[in-house]
Amino acid sequence: MRSEVDEREATASRLRLFCAVELPQGVRAQAARYIAWLREAAPDVRASWDREDKLHLTLKFFGDTEEDRVAQLSDALSSAASTVNSFKLLLRGTGAFPPSGLARVLWLGVTDSSGRLDTLNRRIEDECAPLGFARERKRFHPHLTIARLRSPEGARKIASQHKSMEFESDAFTVAEIVLIKSDLGPQGSRYTKIGQYRLR
Repeated sequence: MRSEVDEREATASRLRLFCAVELPQGVRAQAARYIAWLREAAPDVRASWDREDKLHLTLKFFGDTEEDRVAQLSDALSSAASTVNSFKLLLRGTGAFPPSGLARVLWLGVTDSSGRLDTLNRRIEDECAPLGFARERKRFHPHLTIARLRSPEGARKIASQHKSMEFESDAFTVAEIVLIKSDLGPQGSRYTKIGQYRLR
């Protein structure tokens, strides 16, 4: 039977990880201004709004990962990144999950005219699957999460208002991907970049 000390040590040796594309400061600021406007338009809606410094495009969530597997994972991400040329993206459009019914998540869309973001995602899946990281079963749907709605009151109204809006950011170049550690705490999650990998 495991002791409480064993449980704490096991937890301490595991890291909550995900791979993402970081956004330039200017694009984060554009998204943050839109978030601020939406919050002011619906002050009574209970929601967790993403802070400007935490905005990113998730490519793959790895979850709780043993610390001694990070080097392998890092090599896999470096290999995946090295096979894809840098490319341009922009944030465009608005939406919610689920797409019908009571919304739980509000997001901004991603326009990838080169198709390389999708290619990059597939390469990450291909490199990480042999290491035991299960492939994502859902179709890759790149998006920028801006809010998680915490109660049904007002959710339908704010989701409708959000989806009726037009949003488009400046275009930006994706030249690298990053591996991020997420630490959960009473004030929300705290992100620490622990690896970055240049595209070809």
